[in-house]
Amino acid sequence: MSVGTRRTTPSATVATDRWFRRYPATDRLRRRLLVLPHAGGSASFYHAWGTSFDSGTEVLVVRYPGRQDRLTDPCAETMEELADQVTSALLPLLDDVPLVLFGHSMGGSLAHEVALRLNDRHGVRPAALHVSSRKPPHRVTPRTLYTQGDEALLEEVRRLGGTDEALLTDPDLREIVLPAIRADFTIVGTYGPRAPRPVDCPLYAYVGDKDADTSVVDMSCWSDVAAGEFHLDVLPGGHFYLVDQRDTLIRTVAGRLLTVV
Repeated sequence: MSVGTRRTTPSATVATDRWFRRYPATDRLRRRLLVLPHAGGSASFYHAWGTSFDSGTEVLVVRYPGRQDRLTDPCAETMEELADQVTSALLPLLDDVPLVLFGHSMGGSLAHEVALRLNDRHGVRPAALHVSSRKPPHRVTPRTLYTQGDEALLEEVRRLGGTDEALLTDPDLREIVLPAIRADFTIVGTYGPRAPRPVDCPLYAYVGDKDADTSVVDMSCWSDVAAGEFHLDVLPGGHFYLVDQRDTLIRTVAGRLLTVV
């Protein structure tokens, strides 16, 4: 990835800090890993990722608006809007250091959209794209769950797993997290099927063997989006296999990161 030298202004630094939780490399910077959370997720869910890679990797976890330390920021309403926002916030960080993207569930679609924007609009070719537990763009199915009541929405979050039950049962906490959950489910629910647009980088896909929402066949179809190298890893577990299989997944991603120099 070669984009030349970019000058970072104070306003750009503020925007970057607002959008990303950064875990700097502890040695010479060799690569960056951008992690894009799932619907209803937050940067804190991926805290362990920030300290699990080699000393030459900087980890950036996206902080979506409308939650945690961005609670008062308005949530995005569409996948396109969120992808535009993440891409714009990322621009000040782009230099000659290779960039790798990893997205889980909604974050998988978002990672793909950001990768396309970087390449098409800014001439930046990501070093690799990792997608987890999310159908490729030509196989996604719009859902209207976001139009239903709070209880139906919370029940779906429980079914998928990956969310602290206390956030869903405590009335005060529910009031805080529900707007972001509904906004994210709106993004997912209105993201309709589209022709696969290949990304010009290696593509790695991951899925749980018991995922009721995204099958192994679904994930294998990410090969239609890969312009080159494609790998699919099937791990034990459901939609949030990456909780119980965290160490295995991180170890796999870490090994692939070491090939990015």
